[in-house]
Amino acid sequence: MDAYADLVFLGGRVVTVDAEFSVASALAVTDGIISAVGERDDVAPFVGPGTRVVDLRGATLLPGINDSHLHGCAFGMATPPLSLDLGHPAVSCLSDVAEAVREAAGRVPDGRWITGHGWDPGYLHECALDPSRQPSRHDLDAVSPHHPVALYSFSGHATWVNSRALELMGVDRHTVAPPGGAVVVDESGEPTGLLHEGAQALVQNALPPLGRQERTDAIRSTLATLARLGVTSYTEPGLGPGGDGIMRGALGAQTLDVYRRLLADGELTARVGVLLLPTGMASTAEEFARALTARDEPGGTDPRRLAIHRVKVFADGIVPNRTAWMHEPYVGGGCGSLCVGGETDTERVAEINAMIRHAHAAGHQLGVHVTGDRAIDTVADAFAAALAEHPRPDARHYVIHGDFLTAHSMKVLAEHGFGVNMNPTIKWTVADMEEAFVGPGRAAYAWPYRDALDAGVRVASGSDAPVTHPDWRQGVATMVLRESKAAGRISGPEQRIGLAEALRTYTIDAAWQDFADDWKGSLEPGKVADLCVLDGDLLTADPHDIPSMPVVLTVVDGQVVHDALRD
Repeated sequence: MDAYADLVFLGGRVVTVDAEFSVASALAVTDGIISAVGERDDVAPFVGPGTRVVDLRGATLLPGINDSHLHGCAFGMATPPLSLDLGHPAVSCLSDVAEAVREAAGRVPDGRWITGHGWDPGYLHECALDPSRQPSRHDLDAVSPHHPVALYSFSGHATWVNSRALELMGVDRHTVAPPGGAVVVDESGEPTGLLHEGAQALVQNALPPLGRQERTDAIRSTLATLARLGVTSYTEPGLGPGGDGIMRGALGAQTLDVYRRLLADGELTARVGVLLLPTGMASTAEEFARALTARDEPGGTDPRRLAIHRVKVFADGIVPNRTAWMHEPYVGGGCGSLCVGGETDTERVAEINAMIRHAHAAGHQLGVHVTGDRAIDTVADAFAAALAEHPRPDARHYVIHGDFLTAHSMKVLAEHGFGVNMNPTIKWTVADMEEAFVGPGRAAYAWPYRDALDAGVRVASGSDAPVTHPDWRQGVATMVLRESKAAGRISGPEQRIGLAEALRTYTIDAAWQDFADDWKGSLEPGKVADLCVLDGDLLTADPHDIPSMPVVLTVVDGQVVHDALRD
């Protein structure tokens, strides 16, 4: 041997996720590259005096997981100790939230902001019993009279504040919400403390901006969590001027600088791809084009560790806020709308078309946040029109979320080599509550994995953390089972897919989204050694047991970043 391996794995289920979904039993890693895959005899010659030999004992070796839609800085900021955990099951009712805020108020000096994340009306007892009962400033005021409070919903599309926060924001019954947003008011016209979509900028403008150290601590926290979960790559989907007003600027351009420094210091323990976010919601095509021209990109970095995967655009909102643009009305009326500039649907369609056309003509890959079926059709057609006007091979544009993909949009995406980035852990989380907004039929259909794959669309999966916890194991189980988190009932069984298909969405097809499927995403000789070891035999496990199967080893670029085998 010219060079012995650094790592050799024996005696397991090596799930390669290659074109044939081959399964081997052994693998060798040399200088950060997979040097051999096969059986024991194939890798035995690679074992030298300095080789670490891992006896898998029947465990499963997978390609490192690629979470293709994860807000790294925002996730770190939204989790303890940097933020209150208000997700299920940490809280189950409004009084639980109030108690968490009360305890924080006892620890924090008067006048300092208290922030939390993760509340979901579908899991708050009072709101689940009566959908008209929504969180209110009155639920918080008694426990936080001297502290402004800002609590972000699990979706990131709503913020719940107390009266002290409203005072600091200067929001009252006369406040006009920013374009694309809503200040929710009660029957007397007074603000309730809920801010939807673009109106969240009102609280963001009042909060002190994140400092460099806070951003650094947040990303470090995220990287540690991801290493424990076997996640070796993720897409940070939207950093730039358009994110300056989201979660104290966690999605702002300054976060790029923190990523650069972490890479330079050898602390970036996952590969990170970034979508630039030139503008936020309700922007015009002219504003978008101007901001895109002034874009900021990291220079002098290893593009396999920190790369720009081009540009993100917001096309509409989300179903629970009734801001996704739908063909058919919501339960109770209304169809939502696009969230770009323009006074009418026609004007807004023209604006989103112009944004997509401009970015495509400039040579960028586009990831477009779009959830409603009418909006998705609009975006898919805009992709196709931009490609026809400016032919370009392998643009790999994709729709982000794609909750209600239609047969039309799937056909357009497949024909032109475009993709979709879906979110199985969000499906798991909201499957029960969405019926109240779109009825049982549409709620069951949401995130149509089976139809999309059958149509030939390339599908990647992401957690959208901090919207959901970045646990791909739950995502895989949800794709296979289509069971809901709250009730455990099946939601859209006809959209189930197989285990191999589910794993591809978190590995090789997520790498395709990154233009990186030729060097990562599967366990094949010559590809980078990004690896995840799952205790037990994943291929024969009951899908219900997959979320609890421990990740015992994570390797990035041949370097061990999580090792429960030696703990």
